[in-house]
Amino acid sequence: MNSAMTRALRLVGLLEAGRAAELRLRMGQARSLPDAVIIGAQKSGTSSLQGYLVQHPGVVPPLRKEMHYFDLNYARGEAWYRAHFGRIGAAGLNIDASPYYLFHPAVPARMHALLPAARLIVLLRDPVRRAYSHYWHERARGRETLEFEDAIAAEPARISVADAGLADGSIARSSDHQYFSYLARGRYAQQLERWLALYPRERLHVVRFEDLVKEPLGQLNETLAFLGLPATNRVDLEARNTRRYPPLSTATAQRLREYFEPHNRHLERLLGRPLGW
Repeated sequence: MNSAMTRALRLVGLLEAGRAAELRLRMGQARSLPDAVIIGAQKSGTSSLQGYLVQHPGVVPPLRKEMHYFDLNYARGEAWYRAHFGRIGAAGLNIDASPYYLFHPAVPARMHALLPAARLIVLLRDPVRRAYSHYWHERARGRETLEFEDAIAAEPARISVADAGLADGSIARSSDHQYFSYLARGRYAQQLERWLALYPRERLHVVRFEDLVKEPLGQLNETLAFLGLPATNRVDLEARNTRRYPPLSTATAQRLREYFEPHNRHLERLLGRPLGW
């Protein structure tokens, strides 16, 4: 479904109703599991890359972009998850894209149990810019009421207990952990180490958000090569989910750059490549 049609159906309230009806129908059918998963990071171009990929004739568009099966909907079961993808035996590569997967502590083990051979795609963004974009995302939805500096100061108390509970399974979900993890989500190395403990490095494809913005077709074709699909130049490269917001103060930006410095260098050592942040 193209983006204009999706927006039109959403405005008249028919999109989710139609998806729910289609999902019920599909749950009685033999459906595939995804071959590849975009695991994050949030506010790092996942919607844009997924939107580019599903235009390729070798990719089967899922019922929705973000299933959030392994983080928010795990209790719904495998049949519910499969219902979002193509039929078993049909040609084409199936892709899940749910950016909370990277950060949620229980997801790597859950995913590996069901998808041990999946190819993983991760988009990483300058963590200072990612945090600020995430903050304005939550403000726009009315979930965040604090000023940015107050929100990052409050973050440890908001999410630390939830992170432990999600990891050990004592809680099923946490809105604070999902919505208010501005700095924690930018500590990429500690998140990727959980994934690399289960998946070999060659199963992980890393895309810098800044490169995707600068050269979207080149980054798309590198991702297609990772997925074993031929390159393309027949694609609408319009960016998805862009937003304008006030500039970040110079003092706060500098403080956060100092905060993220050791985490960024750790990430570069882990990936064996410079990232330029």
